[in-house]
Amino acid sequence: MQTADKIKPCYPLFRDDDYKASLGTKQAAFEENHSKEKIWDTFMWTTTEDYQKLNFEREALTVDPAKACQPLGAVLCASGFHKTLPYVHGSQGCVAYFRTYFNRHFKEPCSCVSDSMTEDAAVFGGQKNMFDGLANAKALYQPDMIAVSTTCMAEVIGDDLNAFINNSKKEGHIPQEYPVPFAHTPSFVGSHVTGWDNMEEGILRSFTLNDMEGKQVGSNGKLNIVPGFETYLGNYRVIKRMLTEMGVGYTMLSDPSEVFDTPSDGEFRMYSGGTTIDEIKDAPNAHTTLLLQPAQLEKTRKFVENTWNHEVPKLEIPMGIDWTDAFLMKVAEITGQPIPESLEVERGRAMDVLADSHAWLHGKKFALYGDPDFVRGMVKILLECGAEPTHVLVHNANKRFGKALQKLLDDSPFGQNATVHIGRDLWHLRSLCFTDKPDFLIGNSYGKYIQRDTRHKGEAFEVPLIRLGFPLFDRHHLHRHTTMGYEGVIQVVTTLTNAVLEQLDKETIGMGTTDYNFDLIR
Repeated sequence: MQTADKIKPCYPLFRDDDYKASLGTKQAAFEENHSKEKIWDTFMWTTTEDYQKLNFEREALTVDPAKACQPLGAVLCASGFHKTLPYVHGSQGCVAYFRTYFNRHFKEPCSCVSDSMTEDAAVFGGQKNMFDGLANAKALYQPDMIAVSTTCMAEVIGDDLNAFINNSKKEGHIPQEYPVPFAHTPSFVGSHVTGWDNMEEGILRSFTLNDMEGKQVGSNGKLNIVPGFETYLGNYRVIKRMLTEMGVGYTMLSDPSEVFDTPSDGEFRMYSGGTTIDEIKDAPNAHTTLLLQPAQLEKTRKFVENTWNHEVPKLEIPMGIDWTDAFLMKVAEITGQPIPESLEVERGRAMDVLADSHAWLHGKKFALYGDPDFVRGMVKILLECGAEPTHVLVHNANKRFGKALQKLLDDSPFGQNATVHIGRDLWHLRSLCFTDKPDFLIGNSYGKYIQRDTRHKGEAFEVPLIRLGFPLFDRHHLHRHTTMGYEGVIQVVTTLTNAVLEQLDKETIGMGTTDYNFDLIR
């Protein structure tokens, strides 16, 4: 029984006798379940190779997608600009989803508004909603700019953001000079990484497309850094730190690291940090623009090359030793600044971590899933550790990316048994974890259900989840971690190795039966 002095969470509350009786009655009276035997037989059938074959033949149904929708990415991108209010032209429920996604991942408020389109807007269009929405958002929240994206409803009925925003200014709802960059982000194509790219291009276009007179490549002596859809706040910080140590000036074109990691000091900061409008306008004057996650930034790359005349270097995401080396050497080549001793020492520490942990990671088999560049970077780290990727799943990538990822695996002796699955979902991965069991699964919080399902068959079938990626809802503070740079190598390898050791402890915990190892010498 709950009392004010003794409040239980849902576990163990729902294990109390009265709750078990209540749930049992509800199940018997209303759920019309099959028998436990039938449920168990069906479950066991879904773990077989016969079921896997049927599972991989489905085309018209997605089960548990390993991606989110475009406007989610647009909201994150807009949040990285100074005093910018993300505004979604669509229904209120969509924005509630975006906000709660980031609330749960960052454990911070996410400021984002919608113009609350309902049934009448679906029939007649949402221009009136935008008139009122832009005026109210500017008056209530006083942002320096409002960045508009769209949801399914607005895209299905064909609302024209450019026309609606211009009409809002003509009608006097917002001032003519007030900046309202926008991006069309239909949820039914692409994913959250596509939405980030679309919004980034929309913001850069808004402030520079018609303001290129007098711009000169290299005149400000800086580099532009485009992070892409990045939710590890430590990655923003490690890139900025490395560039600072090299003495390189830079502009991070979207930096939400402060707004999603504000201090608890009694002051609410609706806006904090971020890239300023002046920095956006000055960005074409940089030496060039570096894309940290190139597979997801195609639209931004084309705009930067064609409008700013930047020669965008072909680089991989700076994860792992090799690709961090390549990133820093390219920065040194472009700017003429040497790589300082401090980063060489940090690289040496990362190499020491690889050497220390190699014995525990070598030969271990990992299935993994996530966003394209992140998965590619994780594969690179695993190969550098001597670990063996088995099933590599990326829902939101194209065939060209899949071929490049397969080549990365084929070129390593540790990737020879790996298979790449593009456009597949987590229900596909569940089948693979049953029929070709890896030692561990790497992915976001949703992978816990694969771990639970495999364990349900029996402890010997369990595939433990190592939480790396986005979103991370059921663990705290992981969003502050780092996966990029030498610091990222250290943190990722630490995470992987300790997961292996924790599993070893679990398997050797039996008193007088399995506790025969030298447990304190690892």
